[in-house]
Amino acid sequence: MNRTKFIGIAGGSIIATLVTSYLLSDRSNLLRKDLKLINSNNATFKPDENEILHLASLAPSGHNTQPWFVQYLEPYNWIIGNDKSKWLPAVDPTQRETILSIGAFIQNLEYAASSMGYICHWTLLAKTNQDEQVVKVKLNKIESKNPFDISKIKDRRTVRSNFLNDELKTEDLQYLTNSEPEFIHYLPTISKEGQFINEQTMVANRLQTYRDPAQQELADWIRFSTKDADKYRDGLTTASMEIEGFSGWVVRNFYDKENVMKKDFREVGLNKVKQQVSESAGWILITSRDNSVATLLETGRRMQRLFLKVREKNIAIHPMTQILEEPATNEMLNKSIGIGENIQFILRAGYLKNYPPSVSLRRPVEWFLRS
Repeated sequence: MNRTKFIGIAGGSIIATLVTSYLLSDRSNLLRKDLKLINSNNATFKPDENEILHLASLAPSGHNTQPWFVQYLEPYNWIIGNDKSKWLPAVDPTQRETILSIGAFIQNLEYAASSMGYICHWTLLAKTNQDEQVVKVKLNKIESKNPFDISKIKDRRTVRSNFLNDELKTEDLQYLTNSEPEFIHYLPTISKEGQFINEQTMVANRLQTYRDPAQQELADWIRFSTKDADKYRDGLTTASMEIEGFSGWVVRNFYDKENVMKKDFREVGLNKVKQQVSESAGWILITSRDNSVATLLETGRRMQRLFLKVREKNIAIHPMTQILEEPATNEMLNKSIGIGENIQFILRAGYLKNYPPSVSLRRPVEWFLRS
């Protein structure tokens, strides 16, 4: 065999090996649309119960932990619970954010029930953020004249990138705040208060990124591979983190928890935050009068009502709560921006040219159902 022929054969073998390796690799993001809705195996479970609870589970939560469970008492009679295995102790040590997320779940549940002709009757059970049983709900059939459009629940999406810097229009703000202006505050980026939030968001993210327990907690909830994403159906995927194309392929195939703890990964994350902060119309803050369980649940519901409105105005909101999670930045926040109430949400807001589809994964109802 001559040298030229040998090189040709060897080169072809290398290319074939590379192509085969690529074809066998984790090539694409796992998206919500790729998952099939799994019905519960509970013999007494009604089909619309499964749909209502699935829609409820499309609520947002920190790191997409989905910190709820449903205890099934009888048809249309459930207890909504606080799943301790889904807590984030490094960034949410008092479970404040957990209760807010359960509030968003409850709001989705009520909207979904109304779309199918039910009214919800709620009974508060929890006295602290750590109580396992949070609320009891009983659904009664009614003739609904204004059923909620559940496509708004299905299409809700946390968007992180490509915000426009155009200031939010007055009429759009009025629509979003509606009858709750005392709890929803808008700080334009160009304002002194908006600039302060910009700066402190960067400070808080750097503090949190280099606080190892918080960074390790983040690592624990990243689903690097499609296999793990499909196995757990929660957490942060490359799609939900908006890591696309070649970068997404590299992360899915070559990254793991150890990489998250390295300096280069942390710095890439901080650079991404810097870019995000530079792209927005401003900040929406949601406040409450106190921090009781009932108030936190209602505030979570308020946030979800807002979240389900923004898409029709082509507005994106991105929760960035690090200022509230880091004591050094939280302690000066209220005084610096002139708000006296308890700040529960800090949401980066801005218009989009194109609204992307929902991609974050959700566990099947059967997985968070308890008898």
